Amino acid sequence: MAATQEALYQAHDLELSWSEASLPERERTKHVHRLHPYLGKFIPQLVETLLERHVPVGGRVLDPFAGSGTTLVQSLESGYDATGVDIAGFNALLARVKTRPYNLAAVRHDLLWAHGEVESFRPRGRYPRAATAYLRSWYAPTAAEELLHFRGLIDQVGSADVLRVVLARSARSARRTAHFDLEFPREPQLEPYWCFKHRRECRPVDAARRFLLRYTLDTLDRIEMFAAARAPGFVARMLHGDARVIALEGPYDGVITSPPYPGLIDYHEQHRYAYELLGIDQRHDLELGRPARGTGRAAIEEYVEGVSGVLENARSSLVFGGRICIVVNDRRDLYPEILERAGLKIVDRHERHVNRRTGRRSGEYYESILVAVAR
Repeated sequence: MAATQEALYQAHDLELSWSEASLPERERTKHVHRLHPYLGKFIPQLVETLLERHVPVGGRVLDPFAGSGTTLVQSLESGYDATGVDIAGFNALLARVKTRPYNLAAVRHDLLWAHGEVESFRPRGRYPRAATAYLRSWYAPTAAEELLHFRGLIDQVGSADVLRVVLARSARSARRTAHFDLEFPREPQLEPYWCFKHRRECRPVDAARRFLLRYTLDTLDRIEMFAAARAPGFVARMLHGDARVIALEGPYDGVITSPPYPGLIDYHEQHRYAYELLGIDQRHDLELGRPARGTGRAAIEEYVEGVSGVLENARSSLVFGGRICIVVNDRRDLYPEILERAGLKIVDRHERHVNRRTGRRSGEYYESILVAVAR
């Protein structure tokens, strides 16, 4: 019989491991953390605890594998300045939208105007000329028409990047794919199917309107909630580039990061719909651990060299004695070599159980938090 969550957590630090009962999803995805789904992100409560343990109060924090910006958002809420770096253009866009200080009245005006435009739009049910082969494959005609209409609204408002994220989130939901397969759809779902999520027969989505309306209002609510939650006077920067060589403009008092795992997630392909609709710069070839590279000896060496290069660059931007907290499942035992090459040594280590409530994944999952300093 599998262990209950309560039994599992009796042997773990409750400040690093949470059960569904002690930390429900609504708390793990509070305010802007849920502006857009993102596979593989860590929860803000983990960042909060690591900040308290390993970074001086009010200091500057760096995340060189920033992803969707969890470290940056939680740093702002906890009273720290933060800088993030990511090679994926959509990740950079999403993190900037989450962390930017807003004129709330202007954002409200822009999003409510866009909401009204969606309500009044009447699609013809045909693919527009602007519909690419990707849109024609993955979206029903009405859905493609509605998404492209919304795209046309973006440059008419000051809150253009916010609308870009609303469009991307809606496009994710409006794809012709099974409801339970939003993370890794391999091909369009064109016929009715048995849905594991809803336990009934479902049909592929044929329109985007309801998602555009819902997410426009939800995004406004979440931005307003975070504006009230963030500590005053602190700022975040999000850099789009290669963290091995980019100028980090330190010094920083600490690093909190979670590098990608080799061969697991393609962070560009995960958001393919966003790149297709928004024309974002793609840098697939520079993504560390990309599944297309495989997990053979050469790919693993490339990964080790890449991650160590990022951490070495981060180390050079730290204050003397500053700590680097690395959240990782190191089942391949790569990090002793990575840390050696980066000029780092471990001074502390935490183990945590990860609640894998979402999706159809099974089995217990654990992570280590490696705390390192310059050698």
